[in-house]
Amino acid sequence: MSGEQDQSQKTEEPTSKRLEEAQEQGDLLQSTDLVALAMFAAATALLGWWAPAAMKALSGDLAAHLRGAGNDPLSAAAFRDLSWRIILEAGAFLAVPFALFIAVAIGAHLLQRPFVVSWTKVEPKWSKIGIMSGFHRLFGPQGLVMFAKGLVKVAAVATACWFVLWPRRNDLASLFDASLSAALSQTHAMVMLIAYCTLVIFGVIAVLDYVWQAFDRRQRLMMTRQEVRDEFKQAEGDPHVKARLRAIRSEKSRRRMMAAVPSASVVVTNPTHFSVALKYESGAMAAPVVVAKGVDSLALRIREIAKENNVPVVENPPLARSLYATVDIDEAVKPEHYKAVAHVIGYVMRLKGKLAARADGRRAN
Repeated sequence: MSGEQDQSQKTEEPTSKRLEEAQEQGDLLQSTDLVALAMFAAATALLGWWAPAAMKALSGDLAAHLRGAGNDPLSAAAFRDLSWRIILEAGAFLAVPFALFIAVAIGAHLLQRPFVVSWTKVEPKWSKIGIMSGFHRLFGPQGLVMFAKGLVKVAAVATACWFVLWPRRNDLASLFDASLSAALSQTHAMVMLIAYCTLVIFGVIAVLDYVWQAFDRRQRLMMTRQEVRDEFKQAEGDPHVKARLRAIRSEKSRRRMMAAVPSASVVVTNPTHFSVALKYESGAMAAPVVVAKGVDSLALRIREIAKENNVPVVENPPLARSLYATVDIDEAVKPEHYKAVAHVIGYVMRLKGKLAARADGRRAN
């Protein structure tokens, strides 16, 4: 019941990561019937166009060897030489279909899926040796489908043979009275008809099998919503952890910013909302730099620290709002702010000059 429940909960399409993992483990979309169809098509092509001419050439060569064998003295060396020539010619005859079948089989596999080396499939698994697992493979859905396909293939070949041979039953009886070449020609024609009919039926079976394999693999790789969420967390990181890290980075940044307020040259404020601390060193900086900024409670804290450290606080609401919105921490002010900032810096420098003069006068008195 739990297995059925888990399967019913798999309502989500497999993700790209799930498909990649399945591919690495050797779980690929592959129809063996398509490979068998390609092999049978190659065999039909060889039987129809290549085999008659090749057999004629091979039989002519063998006949020539046998005729010439009577002209040579009978000896072990002559017999060995004749045997090797026949073996080499027969080997060359068989090499063509052998190479074609290998190329077609490899090509049929690669057209369905990429080349993947997976050791998971060849690793010994004790779970596959058990009686119950073997029973499930034989009588489970996959085993029943394979058995049904086998029956359909046998029935298809039998049906093709019946449709081809039954209307020609009288011709089959006359083959015994025909010449060897005529009998071979008629037999070849009947065999080709059977092959063509079987090829069509096998093609339909292969297409249906490919559709079934695609459906079955998709069902196996379907995911539950929890699996999709867990995979997203693994790929993107846990949102709670990421939020915590962002909070820690924000707190560290705020502390560094507050530590820079005492070194500021001036704090520009909107009295109730914004505070921007500027630092400017004549000759060392091309333009003033924003060392701290904040809004509401953070703006209030910046003003408090500035007052505690005798940093001038200047009210200029439009400039404070503009600097807060357009200039980041440790970034120089924009050229469009130069005039307004220069006015503030000049005011602060004049203020400091007056304060310094008063302090000198007091010391003189």
